[in-house]
Amino acid sequence: MDMSLVQGEWVCLEPLRVEHLEELAPLLNDPALHTFIGGDPPDRDELRVRLARQVLGRSPDGSQRWLNWVVRGRENAQALGTVQATVSALEDGLTAEVAWIIGRAHQGQGYARESAGLLMTWLRRQGVERVVAHIHTRHEASMAVARAVGLAPTDTVMAGEVRWRA
Repeated sequence: MDMSLVQGEWVCLEPLRVEHLEELAPLLNDPALHTFIGGDPPDRDELRVRLARQVLGRSPDGSQRWLNWVVRGRENAQALGTVQATVSALEDGLTAEVAWIIGRAHQGQGYARESAGLLMTWLRRQGVERVVAHIHTRHEASMAVARAVGLAPTDTVMAGEVRWRA
């Protein structure tokens, strides 16, 4: 799976690098973002470690591909958030677990929907047959994005999150 720049009408997805730390830290260090995704906002050192791990591109045992992009506005190239997919090869084909995060200042403008749609299209072109997401039961905006990109809720709920799939 060759990661490259993915372009949409309003956003582009740029492969994640550790050097994106300075741009992403202010977006991801917002306590309000963690209302639904859980955990505490990472400080710069924690974020640096996380980015370094993510850009490796695969799990330590090699069973998963880690695909991470920075979401940028096409108009000004400003970092708006991130999208990611964890791809696993199972007996019945490739499955991707996806997630999207858009900084609060940029929410409600369609960036998450377009970014998630670009990610889904890219995954399909790579031969991924199944896509799943885990969304908090009260995160209406993320549920709307999931529906817009073809995901549907299942009856599976774990740790307050519904499993969605396409």
